[in-house]
Amino acid sequence: MKKAKIAVIGSSSMDLVVTSSKRPGPGETVLGNSFKTVPGGKGANQAVAAARLGAEVYMIGCVGDDAHGEEVMHNFKRNGVHTDYVEPVTGVETGTAHIILADGDNSIVVVKGANDCTTPAYVEKTKSFLETCDLIMIQQEVPEETVAYTASLCKEIGVPLLLNPAPARRISKEIIEQAAYITPNEHEAAILFDGAHLTDALQEYPNKVMITEGALGVRYFDGEEEVLVPSYKVTALDTTGAGDTFNAAFGTAIAEGKQMNECLRFANRAASLSVTGFGAQGGMPYRNEVERWFTR
Repeated sequence: MKKAKIAVIGSSSMDLVVTSSKRPGPGETVLGNSFKTVPGGKGANQAVAAARLGAEVYMIGCVGDDAHGEEVMHNFKRNGVHTDYVEPVTGVETGTAHIILADGDNSIVVVKGANDCTTPAYVEKTKSFLETCDLIMIQQEVPEETVAYTASLCKEIGVPLLLNPAPARRISKEIIEQAAYITPNEHEAAILFDGAHLTDALQEYPNKVMITEGALGVRYFDGEEEVLVPSYKVTALDTTGAGDTFNAAFGTAIAEGKQMNECLRFANRAASLSVTGFGAQGGMPYRNEVERWFTR
């Protein structure tokens, strides 16, 4: 099987995770059950997940010159992610995500920190390397202009771009046209397509837009009909990072040349397994775990 070569342009952060039996309301203080500090950031999560799933992964982004940044870099190396294009930025803190786990779901506040230093000029320096990749992945925890530049660059060099439009914000139709694959959830899709009926959006972009629907699975239009690829029932411990695992698995399978439906089934399986562990990366499965689950 071909080993996929993937570049992930995106955020790296430390996740500060609190678990509680209750989510606090405005002005309310509640007692938590536990606190952990674990590596995260959508870009880093997707890079780690893709590496565990068998891809050759290169991270492109920035961390701060602080203890969090050092731990992020160590974590990449532990997981086999190449850090040739990750740069510590002097005098800037590493990005952080402040996560509350309560009521079977998560709430997240992201502070971008050094991730704002992943500028178009920073990405441009890696152009000759990007031309050698099978797939480029990007999310929206880096500056808007970086997403726009990367989409244009991918079109220019002929390398497919997988855009995970999270956190949600509007993007131009030009970026939508330039991306090869776009993977919003339902909330993100409503913003992305300005309130249009999602069926219409899917039909306008066959085999490009995949709308994830949590426990239901993922929906897309294959050129002839709308297809829902179902998810898998598991007992969820922590849903943080499930979307990142889905994107990494889908990107890995696409870069390996698999058919669309097979890619989405693989991604759903990986994402379902990911929620059985703690932390964004804690439950991210390895390739043999996902393949073993396929035989069940």
